Parts: sequence; C-alpha cells; structure tokens
Amino acid sequence: MRRPAAAVLCAALLAGCAGAAGERPGPVDGRAQDPARAAGDSSSLPPVVDHVPTRDPVVFLTYDDGAERDPRFVGLVRERRLPVTMFLTDSVVGPGYGHFARLRAVGASIQNHTLDHPALRGLPYAGQRAEICGQQHKLRSRFGISPRLFRPPYGTYDTTTLRAAADCGITAVVLWRASLGAGGELTYTRGEPALRAGDIVSVPSGETGSLTLTERTERLLREIGERGLRVGRLEDHLERTPGRRAAGN
Repeated sequence: MRRPAAAVLCAALLAGCAGAAGERPGPVDGRAQDPARAAGDSSSLPPVVDHVPTRDPVVFLTYDDGAERDPRFVGLVRERRLPVTMFLTDSVVGPGYGHFARLRAVGASIQNHTLDHPALRGLPYAGQRAEICGQQHKLRSRFGISPRLFRPPYGTYDTTTLRAAADCGITAVVLWRASLGAGGELTYTRGEPALRAGDIVSVPSGETGSLTLTERTERLLREIGERGLRVGRLEDHLERTPGRRAAGN
C-alpha cells in the first residue's frame, strides 16, 4: 500500500485517531464503534475490522494496491495454498489485471481498494461513492465478481465512507492490526506487539527494499508458523463471526 510520509503515520491514524469525536471510529475486535450505530442505525453501516475474534489458530494475509507483481508470488500462493486477500486499486494495477486473474485462479480473493487511492476521510459523499462503486464496477467487469470487502486507502475513513461503502454493496471495511515492512519486520497499530490468532496483516506493495514480495511473504510465513499459527481465509471467518453482519451475504 502506498502511504503518507512513513508507516508511523498510518499507525498513528489507526491507533491515535480512534478517539477523535466525529472523525474516525476505531475497530475493536471486529465491531465498529460508529456514532450512527449508537443512534440505532447499526443495520445500515458495515463493520470495521482489524482483528477477527476466533478460536482458530489463524491470521489473515492481505495485500494492497497491486503495484508489485512478482511472478514468483503466484507460485507461492499455489504451492502453499495460501488464501490471501488482494485489495486492488485500479490506477495502480493499470494493465496488470492479468496477473491478479492468475492469482485468483490459484485461490486468492480479489477485493476493493478504490479507483485512484485517495485519502477518503473528509471527502463529500459523491466523491467517496464514486471511488468505491467505480472500483466495484471495474472488478465486476474484469473478474465477474462483486467484492464484499473494502479497504480505505491509508486506513483513513469517516462515517460518510461507511455510508458510501454500504451503498456500493460492501459488507465489511477491513483495516489491519499488523503491517509488514519492506525489510520483513512487523509493526502493530495497537495491543501486544506480537501476532495473535485473528490478526489481520497488511502487506503493502511497491515499497523499496532488498526483499521481493515473495521473500517478504516467506519470511512472514516462518514467523506465523513459529507462533503456532497458520493462514486463514478472511471471508470465511468474517462470515462465522457472531454478532455482526457477515461479509458475502
């Protein structure tokens, strides 16, 4: 994922802005803390998640933008049967949709990350809806699918984002608790600085570094295994999470 000046800014936005009234409701173990929900409108807005409550020893690998198209990564996903989730931005993917068709063919899930990767928070409803619904249309025309999951660029959003996402057919807004750096190191937005069951991990693409996307993923898989965890399919676990609207319904 392309980011502001440093990954620290994203972490600050995710961890520090959750308490700012009226700006960015923060995720708490799969349930959105949104003013509209408190006012009794809980059925109309998608939940915001960065961690999925589960007893299964799984974490969820999510990849952003689509800038880095490492051909070896397709082989890794196929050989390890990795149920990864790809959040794609049309202006970043450009002519590279064929690469993601191959990934989808070996088990990857394709989801929405806007048309042009703007920071959505504060934009008017029409602009936010155009970004989200526009990418829904692109992905439907390319793959014949209507994504149910959406990741806002830079992890920033507001209630207008949730309204627009719902109106575009989105059933869950997906953030992350852990992020993989260009050197293969993990940073955390909140809580214990270690992987735990149910964590959603963001793997940004196109970052400068000596490791390819495949190499970073292989290093991450070793750490996941050392923690006694495995990679789960995010959509399946969201559907099974009690007390929230299931993605894909």
